[in-house]
Amino acid sequence: MNDSAERTTAQDPAPTLTEPVPDIQLQMLIRLLEEDQRSSLPITLNVPGGVVHGDLIAGEAWKADWAQSMRQVESVSSGLLSRFPETVDQAVDELTGRPGAHHLPRWIHLRNVTLATGGVGAAVELPIWRGRLADVAGWALGRP
Repeated sequence: MNDSAERTTAQDPAPTLTEPVPDIQLQMLIRLLEEDQRSSLPITLNVPGGVVHGDLIAGEAWKADWAQSMRQVESVSSGLLSRFPETVDQAVDELTGRPGAHHLPRWIHLRNVTLATGGVGAAVELPIWRGRLADVAGWALGRP
């Protein structure tokens, strides 16, 4: 290694973690839906492994659906699990020092979901689904 390369390596800061950039239009659409927790839009998403379609809903609506589904589970810990999404949001707000409503969303939430993979298996239907926006490669309003 020559002197120039050694100096450059020694001066480089620590590596920076990067992640794919979410689609700004999809982020703004989600942000708009956050204004009315009763709103929903049919949407189809292209994600790694297949296609997801369902009703796009606000994060708060997803949390309410999560809590409701946990209350229906017969388990000693179902009460704790019903509060899990809210607890996570509070912890993140405390760590970052800013409430989550003031930045662009990083997650997408769906209700009445169908997951279709490229494999031979049948599609999977789920009541709710949460995915990372950076993993959405493409999207369209409506269902197939």
